[in-house]
Amino acid sequence: MSQNHESSGNRPHVNVPQPIRSDGMGGVDRGPRDVLRDLQNPDMLVPPKTDNGLIPNLRFSFSDTHMQLNHGGWSREITVRELPIATTLAGVNMSLTPGGVRELHWHQQAEWSYMLVGRARITAVDQSGRNFIADVGPGDLWYFPPGIPHSIQGLEEGCEFLLVFDDGTFSDLNTLSLSDWFAHTPKDVLSANFGVPEAAFANIPKEQVYIYQAPVPGPLPTQSVESPYGHVPLSFKYELLAQAPIRTPGGSVRIVDSTVFPISKTIAAALVEIEPGAMRELHWHPNNDEWQYYLTGQGRMTVFGAEGNARTFDVRAGDVGYVPFAFGHYIQNTGTETLWFLEMFKSDRFADVSLNQWLALTPHALVESNLNVDADFISRLRKEKWPVVKYPGYSHPGEPPRT
Repeated sequence: MSQNHESSGNRPHVNVPQPIRSDGMGGVDRGPRDVLRDLQNPDMLVPPKTDNGLIPNLRFSFSDTHMQLNHGGWSREITVRELPIATTLAGVNMSLTPGGVRELHWHQQAEWSYMLVGRARITAVDQSGRNFIADVGPGDLWYFPPGIPHSIQGLEEGCEFLLVFDDGTFSDLNTLSLSDWFAHTPKDVLSANFGVPEAAFANIPKEQVYIYQAPVPGPLPTQSVESPYGHVPLSFKYELLAQAPIRTPGGSVRIVDSTVFPISKTIAAALVEIEPGAMRELHWHPNNDEWQYYLTGQGRMTVFGAEGNARTFDVRAGDVGYVPFAFGHYIQNTGTETLWFLEMFKSDRFADVSLNQWLALTPHALVESNLNVDADFISRLRKEKWPVVKYPGYSHPGEPPRT
């Protein structure tokens, strides 16, 4: 339920939601509040009757994080500091200006990335002296194993991307950076290592530069460097949008793990498209926790955690969601535009269990007696897995058109 209040002047009517469920439970909130926040979280303000128990927070928005601003770009991150339940993976949202550089560096963790907007050039060298230089654009992935030195630089239009690391405690500000190492190594040692006078290091940075501005690099052929040991044997780049999707009524799914992107040994993912009125079906993952990043649209997710525990979260573009190992859940499009999101796992393989398929492949009498359902329900179960589902007449209506 909600109350309408007309504001003064020429400002429009404001629909103020109240924590009152249709069954009469709840009451009016007369105290200080953030109405815009409540409007974004209708299923948290008025939880479904089925919500119960003490499921912890499983959602955090990049909009609520600290922005690290540098000449050449910015970054912000979600780790266990912001989302304590997210122990398996951490995420960084980064933008680079045209020519902006995420400096030469390496990590103790693996780095998986999805390009959101624009284009960038990535470089890397492996432990055998084999190098890799490539350009990446929207929908492209890259993966750098732990300890592999690399860089990222924005091309003519600049870029924005999501970085995911296989450790929830990871912070991108704590990486091992070239400038930081030089700044904390005696100059006589640098001189002895490279065989040049100490004067060569008179102007090196005094601290980590992290992101810096540089000229836009030339075309890829002009920047190539030939290694006597050749190129890396497994590509660090994967063009996810070139993959043929699994299409079902209501949307599509593209799955990327070590079976199609062999270098990606510790992070598996799926890019999911959910049309208005459709949903990512009731399911769970038997291999690890799920870390989500929402790209477009809005939706809701209820997570079931056994012993009567369940909690519903509203999600929208820029949010990170999290589902603990083997907890049942769904993601439903509650808006009028397509919902796109990434679901990621600390694993070399993508795996999920469909509730519908499980029941369809179980003796019918057993399902009927367990749930007290009839034969008509059994006849509608599917033996084939549909990651996204949409049934006419059985879908979420979505938001009404805005006027």
